[in-house]
Amino acid sequence: MFIHTHPYEPFLFEEATKLIVGTLPPPRFTTGELKPEDVDFCYGSKNGQLWPILDRIFDLNLKYETTDYAAQQRKEFLLKQKIGVCDIVRSAKREKVDASDLGMLHIKLRNLVGYLKEYPNIDTLLFTGGNSKNGPEYFFRRHLKEHGLALKEVSAVVPRIHEFELEGGKDGGRKVKTVSLTAPSGAANRAIGSMDAYKKMKDQNPDFTTLEFRVMQYEAFF
Repeated sequence: MFIHTHPYEPFLFEEATKLIVGTLPPPRFTTGELKPEDVDFCYGSKNGQLWPILDRIFDLNLKYETTDYAAQQRKEFLLKQKIGVCDIVRSAKREKVDASDLGMLHIKLRNLVGYLKEYPNIDTLLFTGGNSKNGPEYFFRRHLKEHGLALKEVSAVVPRIHEFELEGGKDGGRKVKTVSLTAPSGAANRAIGSMDAYKKMKDQNPDFTTLEFRVMQYEAFF
């Protein structure tokens, strides 16, 4: 049984207003067996699309390589844009060593509610996936329930938007918004292909890609 431990501490700082929330990076980030085009930082997999999406939105000219410079580029961007990163899964066990969310067993979660209380400027959580089993929204709902809290639907249109209330706001209650973005992984391409909005754009422009679709979706929230 492989123990899949998150290799990175949460990237949090006082000025952060948004927080990217996923699950776990591929196992090779835990074992340290990175590929040449991996970046040794959150969402650094060469196969992941989060940084290519943000690269397109903000024209970052990012490097995709296992160097301190590439990691520092991403950290500086996050600091400038006041965006933190705190994946919700602290560790899990796997019978098969792969990156499948469904393959996670005996899952231990991070205390995101505790981090939100520690960093009161955060008002938006950006989930890199939805409420399917073992997705970030799925786990966060479970986590909130443990604290006697629940998500309230704001918009059912993809990407779905919810909100919940914590103590500590100006009027005694602090509202935090959550946005369940389409996952920045190749596995989510099939889901995008079935979306009416994507089909319509693809019909209008046969060269339109799933990456471009995500760029349009993410741009509204980053």
